Amino acid sequence: MSLSNKSLAIVYHSPYGHTAKVASYIAKGAAETGIHVVSMSIEHLDWDALDAADAIIFGCPTYMGSAPAAFKAFMDGSSKRWQKRSWQGKLAAGFTNSGGLSGDKLMVLQQINLFAMQHGMLWCGLPLMATGSSETDLNRLSSCLGLMTQSDNAPVEITPPQGDLDTAIWFGEYIALTLARLASKT
Repeated sequence: MSLSNKSLAIVYHSPYGHTAKVASYIAKGAAETGIHVVSMSIEHLDWDALDAADAIIFGCPTYMGSAPAAFKAFMDGSSKRWQKRSWQGKLAAGFTNSGGLSGDKLMVLQQINLFAMQHGMLWCGLPLMATGSSETDLNRLSSCLGLMTQSDNAPVEITPPQGDLDTAIWFGEYIALTLARLASKT
């Protein structure tokens, strides 16, 4: 099935640029399938694009074991869409980035997952077996619920490591191809 008539939106919060970098790599992987990709920060929301998208990938940093307040405000701001069931049946996925290898990123993915479930969305995880733990390995943080990446306290030009960015490309492509599989069944 062609993905040229489908769209995927990526909406994220990225105060220091690391999460935006990961979002751009997810978009790159998705775009390689031919799907139309719209990427936006929560500071420049396009609610119409989110409503029109067939899939939405949500992303934010992990701060103190939780999504940042700004991202939570975005989630709360979607309540009219929740009430109208505007996103029900859309494919959803999530990603998060933090300075620590763990940093309690699982908690943030669970928070994003529950948010998507509240909207009646269909959750898509990361079914990629971990290939190791070096900075060049795919899914080195061994996440299944969504994409986890790690950035050192360094400029965005040098972190996250290449393996995390390659995993982001894989994740974007996987979400788009999953959307194609679901669409071909309807």
